[in-house]
Amino acid sequence: MFAIGRFLSKITNVISIIGGLAIALMMFHITADVVGRYFFNKPIPGTITIVSYYYMSIAAFIPLAFAEQKDAHISVEVITEHMPAWLRHNLERFAMLCSLVVFSFLAVRTFGEAQKKYSMGASIVQGNSDISIWVTYYMLPLGAGLMTLVVLYKLINSFLPHESGLDTERAEADELDPD
Repeated sequence: MFAIGRFLSKITNVISIIGGLAIALMMFHITADVVGRYFFNKPIPGTITIVSYYYMSIAAFIPLAFAEQKDAHISVEVITEHMPAWLRHNLERFAMLCSLVVFSFLAVRTFGEAQKKYSMGASIVQGNSDISIWVTYYMLPLGAGLMTLVVLYKLINSFLPHESGLDTERAEADELDPD
């Protein structure tokens, strides 16, 4: 199981880098469009479509599993912190089971929708350009599917006595700033 956790960690780490690159590319693309529009009167064609369909869908859906791997999703523990450890662990398992069901249904349903968009060759006409957008419909099932795998691994591993192979360490603020 440890090797499976290490493998999932590597996949989610690479996928999160892709999400970060999408954000960086989006920033450069928008900046270039603004510079082109206001200084040269030549905006980059299709910027709105590319930003909203490509960059945003990659940045929003692809890193979901990374946040789950790092236990970085928002949680409020006002009541559960006062519960006994056995009850808290079982509530966490129940929450993982609910997440597993929801994200697996989301992955399957959105994959079906992506297949429909692929078969019809979904695209958007912006200006003189015809921009294919069917590819972007695969971002949600990819992110939800990877999230499902990470949650499934965490749920199974919660019943086992050995250490998880997932990289759950987060970067602390003082580690990032050497001063």
